[in-house]
Amino acid sequence: MQSKEIISTVESALEELKKGKLIIVADSPDRESEGDMVGLADFATGETVNKMITHARGLLCVPMSHEYGERLKLTPMVPDGEDAFGTAFTISTDAKTTTTGISAFDRAKTINALANPNSSYDDFFHPGHIFPLIAAKNGIFERTGHTEAAVDLAKLAGGSPVAYICEVVKKSGTMARLKDLRVIAEENDMQLITIEDIIEYRRMKDTSYIKEIADVKLPTKYGDFQMKAYKVNETDEPTLLISKGDIKGADPLLFRMHSECLTGDIFGSKRCDCGQQLQTALETIEKNGSGAVLYLRQEGRGIGLENKLKAYELQEQGFDTVEANVKLGFKPDERDYGLAASILKIQNVDHVELMTNNPDKVEKLEELGIKVDKRIPIETKPTKENIRYLETKKIKFHHLLSEVN
Repeated sequence: MQSKEIISTVESALEELKKGKLIIVADSPDRESEGDMVGLADFATGETVNKMITHARGLLCVPMSHEYGERLKLTPMVPDGEDAFGTAFTISTDAKTTTTGISAFDRAKTINALANPNSSYDDFFHPGHIFPLIAAKNGIFERTGHTEAAVDLAKLAGGSPVAYICEVVKKSGTMARLKDLRVIAEENDMQLITIEDIIEYRRMKDTSYIKEIADVKLPTKYGDFQMKAYKVNETDEPTLLISKGDIKGADPLLFRMHSECLTGDIFGSKRCDCGQQLQTALETIEKNGSGAVLYLRQEGRGIGLENKLKAYELQEQGFDTVEANVKLGFKPDERDYGLAASILKIQNVDHVELMTNNPDKVEKLEELGIKVDKRIPIETKPTKENIRYLETKKIKFHHLLSEVN
């Protein structure tokens, strides 16, 4: 979907949730390829809980933020969980205002109580009939599960960071997949969105998930720059913004998105043109007096250094760079530019002059709300070692390379 369509889809779903209605959220085919009905815990009623357990049929759980779980002293269900997808189950619970705890109306009371910011551990029985789940602190940017998606939706809706969810199971007893979820959503008059939609929406509308961790001077042989480091998750390598001049609100900003290439950037590998492009970008910014390079940790078009080296081995056996990635089980290009767009928005930049030969970068940035006023070629002279690499980029990725026949 295009950015405007994603924004419209997610905001429509948020409106439904704020009305107390249920929606369906589908996850990635790379994960379980399943869907959950989702509602906001603030608005849970006996009727909506009954609808969920009747039409979804899975296990009803209550995802919540880490802070809420800590306040309620919800400890892990077992000390060393072995759930295949890392779902953070806690000890089960019932609100003390319930009777048996299992009716739809009793479960709604427990869900409401879990969402109440004034509730405490002593307001609940343990164990019970409701299964709380603790979301990863950084939501879907840390873990792309329904737990995190539901809590992120609750936060985006402006309510308590607590939701209630239930896996969608078909009448046959098998799990509903995307094509089934579309039918079930239509039959039950529910909005259907995907976790990927939520991720893209947050990237376009929310920059709170990005933390600036350092801001230092960077004198180099190309000129004097400023370097800021950003992190999304604690385990990530930082993304680096290397800039010159006052780029805040620049309109447009001379800009390059450069994907990390250890072999080219550091060791001067002749197999690619990456190192030369990075040098050219920095020299161009120095000459211009202002601009920025965003150094994205997306080695090997997003497959990582280890797999990139394995791809090199395949290239030495006759595969081109695209064929090698595919043979290793990846898409030809696994990169994502959502983080780049978000960092630009932090800098109040929404127009750039983009140094690139890759039309896909132009298209992806514009989809993410960054207007590319001008594309500036950043070509290097082909060598015998990288000519096939450049030819592949021109033919299969449609890079705009005038010096490659």
